[in-house]
Amino acid sequence: MIQKMILLLLCLIAVSFTTPRRASAQVETFYQGKTLRVVVAFSPGGAYDTWARMIIKYLGKYIPGNPNLVVQNMPGAGSISAANYLMNIAKPDGLTIGSISSALYFDQLIGRKEVNFNWSKYTWIGTPERTSEMLFLRSDSPFKSVEDLRKAADPPKCGAVGIGSTDYYFPKLLEDAVGAKFAVVTGYQGAADIDLAVEKGEMQCRAGTLSSFFGREPGRTWVKNNFVRILVQGGKKRDARAADTPTIYELMDKYRTPDAIRRLAVVLLSPGDFGRPFLAPPGLAPDRTKALREGFAKTMMDLEFLAEVKKREWEANGLSWVELESLAKEVTVQPPEVIGRMKKLLTQ
Repeated sequence: MIQKMILLLLCLIAVSFTTPRRASAQVETFYQGKTLRVVVAFSPGGAYDTWARMIIKYLGKYIPGNPNLVVQNMPGAGSISAANYLMNIAKPDGLTIGSISSALYFDQLIGRKEVNFNWSKYTWIGTPERTSEMLFLRSDSPFKSVEDLRKAADPPKCGAVGIGSTDYYFPKLLEDAVGAKFAVVTGYQGAADIDLAVEKGEMQCRAGTLSSFFGREPGRTWVKNNFVRILVQGGKKRDARAADTPTIYELMDKYRTPDAIRRLAVVLLSPGDFGRPFLAPPGLAPDRTKALREGFAKTMMDLEFLAEVKKREWEANGLSWVELESLAKEVTVQPPEVIGRMKKLLTQ
């Protein structure tokens, strides 16, 4: 009897050592010679696209089998097209992952009919950065302060992709929270298209993130040449790169914004923590999920990758899949009062 128990214990120990190795070998065999697609929900040239193309240069070497990686741009409906694709059409086989708008859960909360995804059900992989919102205007516009925008008889036109993108929800939040006035025009395919419209004078303003504005063109040149000015930023503390620009929290204090709208602001500013999220379809096999998550985490620590991030003057300060998964569950459960205010703000 004792001999049988010892034999059983030895077998269990052997299985515990061989099963992970076998699983790793299976994943390696699966990925060898394969191509892994990264579906980016925006057109080329924007921050999401730039991050994705930078990451795929390093990610492949940290996934067993070293697959080839390619970016597939899939703009449309303010990122909803790609989100629906990743949730319902892409096979959960580990060969398709995506990067979609960090604010897309707004569309789910307010019940947009185009939404066919559940934000909390994706297989979360990680995000390379956390971001803070900002809004800029052309310097030749007549609006020099938020107070000017509060009094605007003919509000400036701000270009936007869709309601789930920073360029839409941030000016809308400023309208509700501090009384600023904007004419938000949606339908652009990505940030690069809006920037071109600003350059041509078709649009006078755009909201985005500080990291993408200071981390790529044309933002850097625009600031240097005083072509635009940043009027407000979304963080709780002023970013050193925009030290003279007030935060939305400072403005809400100044204009005595009601508590109910402040609670709404917390929900609407949470996309900054999601940053540029990378995720996969739900139902992905555990071994491939583990391989993608570990590969992403190792990429974030790669010295060459970090050197490239530094060269761009960006920050690799993102969250892990564990933190993203928890945050995704948290933001998708909101009281009726907040959802009601969101619907009013985002559908008007």
